[in-house]
Amino acid sequence: MHLDKIGERIRFEREKHGLSREAFAEIVGLSPFYIGQIERDERNMSIETLIRICDALNVSIDYILKGYIKYMENISVMETVESNYSEEMDSEIKELLSLLSGTSKKNISLINDMIKLLLPNLEK
Repeated sequence: MHLDKIGERIRFEREKHGLSREAFAEIVGLSPFYIGQIERDERNMSIETLIRICDALNVSIDYILKGYIKYMENISVMETVESNYSEEMDSEIKELLSLLSGTSKKNISLINDMIKLLLPNLEK
């Protein structure tokens, strides 16, 4: 895990959104000085602060902490899955999503390709 890059990722995302440190600090309810300390990895933050920062930047906590699993969608994957499948499949679908949640985009793509190869040969 690349915990030493947390501040760097926060700064990158803030700048990508075109936000100054002052504007971003106002959005998340913190001082610009404190934001600067976080971005330089000089100061730790609470979980609550991390959540506010991630929500404001529209990125996942996993991405800020680990450097992958980037942008969150407006509708959750679980809502999509639950609307398309019966309750009988719910626990299996949740388990699959849980297993995939910490996986890199490259590996997700590989797994997706493998599923596409397997599905035509499985019972419906």
